[in-house]
Amino acid sequence: MTPWTFASTPFLIAGPCVIEADPVMDRVAERLVGLGAKHGITVCFKASFDKANRARLSSPRGPGLDEGLRTLDRIRREFGIPILTDVHTTEQISAVAQVADVIQVPAFLSRQTDLLVAAGASGLPVNVKKGQWMAPEDLLGAVEKIRASSGRAAATEVAVTERGTMFGYGDLVVDFRNFGRLKAVTGAAVVFDVTHSVQRPGQGPGGTSGGDRAHVPSLMAAAAAAGVDGFFVETHPDPETATSDRETQWPLADLETLLQRTLAHWRIGR
Repeated sequence: MTPWTFASTPFLIAGPCVIEADPVMDRVAERLVGLGAKHGITVCFKASFDKANRARLSSPRGPGLDEGLRTLDRIRREFGIPILTDVHTTEQISAVAQVADVIQVPAFLSRQTDLLVAAGASGLPVNVKKGQWMAPEDLLGAVEKIRASSGRAAATEVAVTERGTMFGYGDLVVDFRNFGRLKAVTGAAVVFDVTHSVQRPGQGPGGTSGGDRAHVPSLMAAAAAAGVDGFFVETHPDPETATSDRETQWPLADLETLLQRTLAHWRIGR
């Protein structure tokens, strides 16, 4: 498999929020491979082995590092698709680097120096999400930490992801000026995480994250017109039964329609 870079634009990072049963994982991976080939874009499979920032102690977190990496390794081998997954501690990175093609630093950890340095030193491309409280310019420090520890300055090996900014106590908004500002200040590839951007933190049942996926198509179209390099979409065959982010994951059956519409706007924007 060709090593992943963020140079082949537009690219798509997609998959379930958290690793689930094999049939779910396989259906998503098979569909993503088909869409990538049909539409001529690079696709990366995303799923988390641990959701460490759950709203409640009782919230499902995923299968954990060992079992989760076994599943991701199987998906990578059987479907020939690159893998992206989150890391939450420096101790996880060496194991993740043996399986994943891209390491992702979650938004809540986007200023954790040790984690950013270790991710950069892994030798893998790194996607760092912008914290919900951060201005675009604030992410330059995170990118500098990654690049300094990797010894590589190539923009195609680091990506920064916009995932909305907190507005009040229970909603996120997307400032579309941020995409150009992120590109200008960091020189990195810029990704739009649309499904997390439609969350309403703390507004779901039992204090979990709610949200409204109905806004996904319009936000993706606007981001495409704004010239982002890639798109991040959590997708599931049946979002209502998903382990995490039930109200914001995009239905797998509707992903191609969403992708076609988005690519049309992206090409016009370019």
